[in-house]
Amino acid sequence: MNKKILIILIMLITLISGCWDTKEPERMLYIYGVGVGYKDGKIEIYTQIIDFANIAKSEQPPNPNNIQAEVGHSSGKTEQEAFYNLYKSMDEELYWGHLAYIVFSEDLLKSGKMDSFINPFIRFLNTRYLTWVYSTNEPLKEVMLVTPILNKAISLSKLSDPLNSFRQDSTIEPLNVRQLIFKLDEPSYEVAIPSVSLLHNWETEKQKNMITTINGVSVVSPKGFKGNITGDKAKGLPWMDKKTKRAELSIMLDSEGKRYITGNGKVDAVKVTPIVKNNSVSFDVNIKMEVELGGFQGSIKEKKVKKEVEKEVKKEIRDTFKEGLSIDADVYHLSENLFRKDVKVWKKLQKNGKIELREDSIRNIKVDILVNSGRKNFKETLRR
Repeated sequence: MNKKILIILIMLITLISGCWDTKEPERMLYIYGVGVGYKDGKIEIYTQIIDFANIAKSEQPPNPNNIQAEVGHSSGKTEQEAFYNLYKSMDEELYWGHLAYIVFSEDLLKSGKMDSFINPFIRFLNTRYLTWVYSTNEPLKEVMLVTPILNKAISLSKLSDPLNSFRQDSTIEPLNVRQLIFKLDEPSYEVAIPSVSLLHNWETEKQKNMITTINGVSVVSPKGFKGNITGDKAKGLPWMDKKTKRAELSIMLDSEGKRYITGNGKVDAVKVTPIVKNNSVSFDVNIKMEVELGGFQGSIKEKKVKKEVEKEVKKEIRDTFKEGLSIDADVYHLSENLFRKDVKVWKKLQKNGKIELREDSIRNIKVDILVNSGRKNFKETLRR
C-alpha cells in the first residue's frame, strides 16, 4: 500500500474515533421546565420536555399540528429519587442545559423543602443560575401543559421568557435562581416569588385556551413559606421598584366615583432613607415617576391628575406594605436598606436578622410626577 495513503487512513481513523463519545442531538431529550410539588410526604416532579425540531428557529412551529412538548410525572421520598423514577420511563438521555424555568407548588413551599431542590440544582454542572422561578397553587400538570397564544413557539411562553411580557406589564418583577439565592442571604432574608395562576379568557373558533398569568407573589424565607400577596393587594410593588417600565394605574377624577382614567406608570428613581430616633427606625420614601395617559373623556387638568396619581400611588404602597406585615413579611426590604446604609444601627435594632416593622414604619412618601397625555394635550380631540 502506498505510504501516503496509509498515513491519510490513519489520520481519518484518528479523527473519527475522536467523535465516538459525542452525543447525537436527536438521541437526547431536552428538559425545558420543571414543576416541583409535595403530596402525601413525597416529592412530586413534573418535567416539560420540548422538541426543538418542531420549534426550529422560527417564532412559530413549522407544523401547528405537531406536539411541541410533553409533560412527565414521577414522585419519590427525595427529589433525586423522583428524578431517577422519571429516568426509568425515558427512551433517551435527558439534557438539562436548556432548562428555562422552575415552578414550586404552594404545598412544597409550605413543607419547607424548597432548599432540598435548590441546593442540588445549583451543584449540577448543566443547570443555570438564570433559570426563572415561580410559585403556584394551581395543578402543576396544567401549568406545565399551557402553550402560548396562536401556537407560538413554546420557547416564547410567559414562563420561559418573562422579560418579553414584563415590558408591557411590570407589576411583578421576574425572579431567577441567582436572585432567589441572593435575597434569601440578605436581611430581611425573604424573597417574593412571582405567583402563577391559570386563566381561560382566550378562545378560538374551536375551543377556549388556557393561559398563564402572574397574579402576585409568594413570600418565602429560609425557614419556609410566609404567605401570598395577590391581586389589588400587590399593586404597591411596582412603585417601589426602579425597574418598573409600565404598570397600570387607575385614578378617580370626581368625588362621585363616576369618572375614572387609566394610565401607564414608569418609575425613574426610588430613594428610601432610614430615620433613626432613639431605639426605633422609620423610613422616608421618595419616588420619581412618569405617567402616560391613554384615552379619556372630557378635558382634564394636569394639576388634578398629579394630585390623584400621588394619592393613589401612596395608597397602593401602604396597602401592600400592610398586607406584607399581616404575614410578617418585609415586602420592600426596608431591613436590608438600613443594613446597607448603617450596619451598626441595624445590628443594634435587628432581631433574628431583621428589624421590627409597624404600619407607621414608612413615615413619609413623596411622589414627583411627570404627566404625559400622549400625542395631544389634556383636551379631547373629538368633542360634542
